[in-house]
Amino acid sequence: MKKTLLGGSLAAALLAGTMGMASAADCKIGVAMYTLSAPYFAAQQAAAIDQGKKAGCEVTTSDGQNDMGKQISDVEDMVAKGVNLLILNPRDPEGLVGAANAATAAGVKVVVMDSSINTKANIVTQVRSSNDQNGFLVGQWLAKKMQGKPVKIILLSGSQGNEVGRDRRLGVFRGLVEGQLVNDGKASFEVLGQGWGNWATEDGLKAAEDLLQAHPDVTVLLAENDSMALGGMKALQAAGKNDVLVLAAADGQKEALALIKEGKYGATGLNDPDLVARTAVDIGLKALKGELGADTPKLQLTTPAVITQENVDKFYKKDAVF
Repeated sequence: MKKTLLGGSLAAALLAGTMGMASAADCKIGVAMYTLSAPYFAAQQAAAIDQGKKAGCEVTTSDGQNDMGKQISDVEDMVAKGVNLLILNPRDPEGLVGAANAATAAGVKVVVMDSSINTKANIVTQVRSSNDQNGFLVGQWLAKKMQGKPVKIILLSGSQGNEVGRDRRLGVFRGLVEGQLVNDGKASFEVLGQGWGNWATEDGLKAAEDLLQAHPDVTVLLAENDSMALGGMKALQAAGKNDVLVLAAADGQKEALALIKEGKYGATGLNDPDLVARTAVDIGLKALKGELGADTPKLQLTTPAVITQENVDKFYKKDAVF
């Protein structure tokens, strides 16, 4: 898949380029989220709505409630009601291919954001953060932080079959191994267990409670997003385990960043929902106006970063939605 990396200047140009250049009469945007169960997704939806309205478009939204069948129906309803731009965060990379292809066949421009979709889907492009590279940077940081200590991980994953979660955790493991090899000339870590937290704080709490009962010798709690890690922290506190390092492969949720500032939370990868959503909308608007060439990359990634106590002030925004 052809892809490109969105740096600050390009992202800024995309965010500014299409504002005020459409009207509600000829621009109807549908934003189909697979869930709004975590603050990240709510912030992403809010940014997409705001960017669409700034461009003068009519915007409708849906919440798939983490149900693939419902999200497919949501997409079908939007197409039937005449949207001409669909911003899709798919529940399942395979299961939403048919709905995306049907929307495209009906003349709708489809841009996938955040979660991935199979490359056989006929869409304009996919926009997301670099899950693998964010994870890799977090893994390298973890290797340095835990140097000389046993790395025994309990893993909080999002949802089964989700490629974003897979790329994040494997990125962390890859960075951890590389970091250990560079630092020590050898690599050794253990994943004691994996729990499914559905990307949400409360489900992350429940999964962590079960894992802690089975694996009291844990030294690291790793989650695939900040919301689950924050739930895992509650489980650790209840169990009196204050010496376990908590970190996430990605997101940059402001509650997590506040704890990073205090030294109570290790690190997280940068996954800005505002930038991802606004970029997706702007690329979609360009597609509507026929401004995208045939060589438009099918995957566009925002710049990766690991957020730690050393650089958190650069990213922390007290009044941010997410």
